[in-house]
Amino acid sequence: MSERNHAVTKDGDVKASRIEDALERMSAEDKENILSDFNAFKSYLAKRVKLAKAIGLNEEQMAVAAQKIAQYLSEREEPRNSEEALLQELWKVGEEQERHALAHMLVRLAQQNDTSSQSGSIN
Repeated sequence: MSERNHAVTKDGDVKASRIEDALERMSAEDKENILSDFNAFKSYLAKRVKLAKAIGLNEEQMAVAAQKIAQYLSEREEPRNSEEALLQELWKVGEEQERHALAHMLVRLAQQNDTSSQSGSIN
């Protein structure tokens, strides 16, 4: 698959406009597996954040991507659990700056989840 189909280029630029396309290509089964359980959702985010860090993205670039993904989820997916319902409600009432801050917090939550799973501790 060529680089033009990816949301992140090999030089680390986030193409926010391509994030929605990538999410649309995800199968319904994959979405359900990720969104059905909040721990699965955090685990998925942790893997993506780890990958983003490995290719050199900084927290701001990851937050921009997280913000685009959160907007997509808010508009197109029904929450599958109470945690996702809360996130969706916060997203809907938040202004742009607050949404961006929430995206940063989600990136940090994913990083914390990755650290916790590596150390074997339980959240």
